[in-house]
Amino acid sequence: MEQTYQYAWIIPFVPLPVPILIGVGLLLFPTATKNFRRMWAFPSILLLSIVMIFSTNLSIQQINNNSIYQYVWSWTLDNDFSLEFGYLIDPLTSIMLMLITTVGIMVLIYSDNYMAHDQGYLRFFAYMSFFSTSMLGLVTSSNLIQIYIFWELVGMCSYLLIGFWFTRLPAANACQKAFVTNRVGDFGLLLGILGFYWKTGSFEFQDLFEIFNNLIYNNEVNSPFFTLCAALLFAGAVAKSAQFPLHVWLPDAMEGPTPISALIHAATMVAAGIFLVARLLPLFIVIPYIMKFISLIGIITVLLGATLALAQKDIKKGLAYSTMSQLGYMMLALGMGSYRSALFHLITHAYSKALLFLGSGSVIHSMETIVGYSPDKSQNMVLMGGLTKHVPITKTSFLLGTLSLCGIPPLACFWSKDEIINDSWLYSPIFAIIALATVGLTAFYMFRIYLLTFEGHLNIHFQNYNGNGNTSLYSISLWGKGCSKKINKNFHLLKMNNNESSSFFSKKTYRSDENIRKRNGKQPFINIVHKDKKKPFFYPYESDNTMLFPLLVLVLFTLFVGSLGIPFNQEEKYLDILSKWLAPSINLLHQKSKDLTDWYEFLKDAIFSVSIAYLGIFIASFLYKPIYSSSKNLNLINLFVKIGPKRSRWDKIISVLYNWSYNRAYMDTFYIISFTGAIRGLGQLTHFFDRRVIDGVTNGIGIMSFFVGEGIKYIGSGRISSYLFFYFSCVSIFLLLYTLLFFYQ
Repeated sequence: MEQTYQYAWIIPFVPLPVPILIGVGLLLFPTATKNFRRMWAFPSILLLSIVMIFSTNLSIQQINNNSIYQYVWSWTLDNDFSLEFGYLIDPLTSIMLMLITTVGIMVLIYSDNYMAHDQGYLRFFAYMSFFSTSMLGLVTSSNLIQIYIFWELVGMCSYLLIGFWFTRLPAANACQKAFVTNRVGDFGLLLGILGFYWKTGSFEFQDLFEIFNNLIYNNEVNSPFFTLCAALLFAGAVAKSAQFPLHVWLPDAMEGPTPISALIHAATMVAAGIFLVARLLPLFIVIPYIMKFISLIGIITVLLGATLALAQKDIKKGLAYSTMSQLGYMMLALGMGSYRSALFHLITHAYSKALLFLGSGSVIHSMETIVGYSPDKSQNMVLMGGLTKHVPITKTSFLLGTLSLCGIPPLACFWSKDEIINDSWLYSPIFAIIALATVGLTAFYMFRIYLLTFEGHLNIHFQNYNGNGNTSLYSISLWGKGCSKKINKNFHLLKMNNNESSSFFSKKTYRSDENIRKRNGKQPFINIVHKDKKKPFFYPYESDNTMLFPLLVLVLFTLFVGSLGIPFNQEEKYLDILSKWLAPSINLLHQKSKDLTDWYEFLKDAIFSVSIAYLGIFIASFLYKPIYSSSKNLNLINLFVKIGPKRSRWDKIISVLYNWSYNRAYMDTFYIISFTGAIRGLGQLTHFFDRRVIDGVTNGIGIMSFFVGEGIKYIGSGRISSYLFFYFSCVSIFLLLYTLLFFYQ
């Protein structure tokens, strides 16, 4: 066992040869490297698989031995300063290693086919392997400085991968938005690290916790200062995990390739903020105001993310806001001190959300195969529908991921989410009510995504392929208001928000009548004969096996990973695998493992939350079932809206709520006015001061000198008598003024 831990330092460096060799190959042998580009997927998957095997061995030893291993070596030595590098293997590290490697391997296998026809295939795998190195280094770090270094490397990889298609303006602006937003949190993280080092003299976690606890015990703590430093540390986690109010970058990050959304922005990088708070929880837990602040940010993010997902039309952005909301659950649990619940939900959510993102990528990939169909439109759910019989495997896997995220037993997220809700009742009834209400919202928007994407009929019916005429596309809004729009040969079906990222913060707002579903014929894609030429249209088809295999593996995780937290044996000291796994960390936090009585209490409380989830599913099914296939359903929804004298008031309320959700709670507009506008105003004021005041004084002195010189030039005549007369005249005037002032005083 000891020997296994000693070689753990090699974990972050195993994937590193891939980006190095790709870079050297492109530099020295560009033609050969590009011709054999598909071969680079194999070493990427192989090396990460080696890390997964090693990480699995470490995790098994963690479960069996309940040990923590740390090894450090000196990097910089001075009389008053010492900086050490090393690695720390504990339950939190082993959990993160398992998540990064297992999800990473599935994403790499998936990406080989998904990115096969992309010109940036080699660049993609180089970025992905370097990201794996950075993330593995982050979770094995033994001190704050080491974490900060890898923290920035992870942010750099995220920047490169979000802007992977940098020739597209939305992608280029999205990566800049993510970079700048994360710099706000990262600057706070750096200040917090320096503040704690100033008072404790150490960057090492164990030393930092021990010294800080001694300062508290001896009453030598400056509470406001340490509270501020802890809040600055937490700011880094807020930005990286897309917590309110630094969440605005996450939906725009969906401009990157879908595998990036699955790995970085669902399972690993956004979990780095949760990892940081969990790592520093022994520090935060002795500062009560910080724990309350963490839980408050968590519950706000839970509710805000769920409400913003309600009206999104882009399938990936809807899942992004769902990720934001679920990360809020984890942050809420950490703020309540529920260490086990937070990490349990981190595990279950990572696999379920990776499954959903890869499933959405399979849908997008299928829609993009349609001849003449714009890739920019392939993510819009209102242009989908009816995919069940065309992509059955994708549909089934997506449905299981949806049910898991809704908290339906016995799938993975049911066990972890309900555990957080049960803990929140003991912490704050208000927080518990909000968390419970969000369960219903989650079920609603997730089934909205599922129904819009897979149920009913395909929504696009092209009647005139060559584009000589416009085709009417009849639509119906969520509340039954019919409308029609025209499409041209470029398939501009709707005014979508695909270009919302064309500026740093979107300046556009949209009205509620754009939330529409299509009502067309039953044969969406047929062979059309025009001018004696047959123009074929094809149904979308299922993805290749290399894309379906990761989905099936993630389905197994979604079905069974929840068993980690299920108690099996009453005679054991720890009643479930996860509690036994986390025992060293739980003991460090001076917490107790759960009893078997909590198991029965848990099931009793779960009935209520599952009922709310089913209610959300029922409402979504009622409103978003294929209304265009049955006139009775259409009349039913019209009846639901039109009954009663207060219909206009009800419509206004719905319109306001929809616009608020669809326009991202107007957060981008707020940032434009308060931050971007203020900075631009300050820049314009500085520019005016520089041009008119500083340059004006300098230029004014020069101009004045010029005119004085010109005037004196004409006065000078060369006659001494004239000069003497002028001189004595000025002296006389000066003496006269001085005399008058003297007598006046």
